[in-house]
Amino acid sequence: MQRSGWWGGAAMLLVGSWAYGAAAQEDVLPSVTVTASKVVQSEEEVPSSLAVVWGATLVDGGASRVEDLARQVPGLSFQPFGQSGTALPVMRGLTSGATAFSSSVLMLVDSVPVVTGQGFDHDLLGVERVEVLRGPQSTLYGRNAEAGVISLHTRPPDEAPYAELGSVFGSRDLRALRLDAAQALVPERLYLGVSGEARQQDGYVENLAQDGAADDRQRWSGRLALHWLPAQGTELTLRHGQRHYRDGAAPWGPAARDSRHVDSVDPGRNRSSGQDLSLDIRHALAPQLTLRAITARRETRDRVAQDTDLTPAQRFGVERDQTFTTLSQELRLERQGDAGGSWVLGLYGDRDDHRLQFAQRSPMGSQRSEATLKGENLALFGQWTLPLGERWRLTPGLRLEQNRVALVPGAAERRSERWRDVTSQLALQYRLGDDDWLYGRYAEGFRAGGFNAFSPASDYPSYAPEEVASYELGIKGTALSQRLRYGVASYWMSIDDMQVQQVLQPGSVLITNAAAARSQGVELDLDYLLGGHWTLQAGLALNRTRFREFEDLSGDHAGNRNPFAPDISGRLGLRYDSPQDWYAQANLSGMGKTYLDASNRNRRSGHALLDMAAGYRHGPWRLGLYVNNATDRRFDAVGLLNGSVREYSPPREIGLRVGVSL
Repeated sequence: MQRSGWWGGAAMLLVGSWAYGAAAQEDVLPSVTVTASKVVQSEEEVPSSLAVVWGATLVDGGASRVEDLARQVPGLSFQPFGQSGTALPVMRGLTSGATAFSSSVLMLVDSVPVVTGQGFDHDLLGVERVEVLRGPQSTLYGRNAEAGVISLHTRPPDEAPYAELGSVFGSRDLRALRLDAAQALVPERLYLGVSGEARQQDGYVENLAQDGAADDRQRWSGRLALHWLPAQGTELTLRHGQRHYRDGAAPWGPAARDSRHVDSVDPGRNRSSGQDLSLDIRHALAPQLTLRAITARRETRDRVAQDTDLTPAQRFGVERDQTFTTLSQELRLERQGDAGGSWVLGLYGDRDDHRLQFAQRSPMGSQRSEATLKGENLALFGQWTLPLGERWRLTPGLRLEQNRVALVPGAAERRSERWRDVTSQLALQYRLGDDDWLYGRYAEGFRAGGFNAFSPASDYPSYAPEEVASYELGIKGTALSQRLRYGVASYWMSIDDMQVQQVLQPGSVLITNAAAARSQGVELDLDYLLGGHWTLQAGLALNRTRFREFEDLSGDHAGNRNPFAPDISGRLGLRYDSPQDWYAQANLSGMGKTYLDASNRNRRSGHALLDMAAGYRHGPWRLGLYVNNATDRRFDAVGLLNGSVREYSPPREIGLRVGVSL
């Protein structure tokens, strides 16, 4: 898609969906309550660019993975990668490499942090809402929240029992069975929630050598939640989750081959898995003062074998068997109130214990590397929203964090580094009306440093934390008698000690702090209640991220775009909800071209995707039909792994959902 086509058609970009349940039957949009700042606020009161996506939106559109959020949130995208269980988010022009074992966007699942791209996934089953904070959030959330936060909130089990059983049938022999249920074990005391999914689907990349698809997908996932109210003002929630993948290869092919087929005796497989365990304790010390403790252990096993030339010769390939384990503990005091303001004061610590094994095959022979990567992080943080009269609010925040990383290569001496980071933020808000706020915000962010764990020839060099300074000006609120909710934000960011990666050969990269960049842009979000049971949603994100300096052996990249960062993305959606319990929606999402390397030679083309859905509810029964990428748009990423690999984009998918409330 040409640049002129994108800018000329920006107003037509859309995605969209149903976001507010029965809102279309009311005269005003319902209020939205969030916990983005770790205290309860209305969406309009948060002094930061924020998008909220509701679980019903995701279910109706057939969403089944975190990457599907990119169709709902302008300014959020993911690198082309093609492996289940791993996702590398991109926000405000920033992202990270797969071998950095970190992320530029932090994901929280019921307040439990996911700090690596490995394990950055969720089946979205039982999700009540997703809050997406754009811009640096490191003061409250620490490392790897330098570009934003994706916070998933699942539905907690409580006094209202529910049980929903559903199945999905669709394109390429898609079959899925989903269960989400909760029940009181002891009324007013103890509640149990359970959810799970079994899902499988044939791939869309034909393997000529095996007479079948190379990239079949299978996934099993499940979660348990135990909610206990032992006394007045005290509650405990114990959660456990597991996920298992039994996939074929990534949907890759040779860069020069645009037809979706490969010719490989063993194109690859993915046997990754993960599990997490968390305990969330809340205790009310006073009517407006709460003590909260969140203890979690999260483990992800990344087990992948992948042919990277995808020809009968099988000259190049990679294999990984890695285990990422993070134990985290957060303890914080939260005060909620108007007089004296709301504030949060906390202590956070985590410990990483990662076991790394990596092998690669090339015409020069095979190489295998093993290492142990350990890390310890300790932080003290606080943020205070202070009223200044009737219309003004001031929100200062500060975080002191210490990070220590140690690498123990399999055949070399132990290496370690220690960094101390101080991040601050200051927001000033002015109340224009009952629900309208004008704000200015300065915020700092950082992404953790580390080691090049698979570079023995370079003596496993370290790289320092990446640092961001951000200035944001925005306005958000409601209008037209609360039938319109809007948010507009403009920002400018300076990125120093930028972590960039140089591809040495397929599957081998070196991360350094060799670059600096600037990022600037505008974000717009609109929800409009048209009346007559119609709802309109629209969003647009413009971003310009360019290297100020970056030079390596391949050339001088100053002025080039940061890889994987589109300049434009948008959404627009229209939905009708009938009083007779049926709905229909049409959604269009799109983004501009993205480059895959610092030289800006390899790229994925700009594209727009049309998604449609309709459904009907009769008593306890639900029936839904969705069509994603209805026009069968191709947007392959051509030139991954230093130009050698093409990731094939997924074709049109049609799905039928059948469900019943038990």
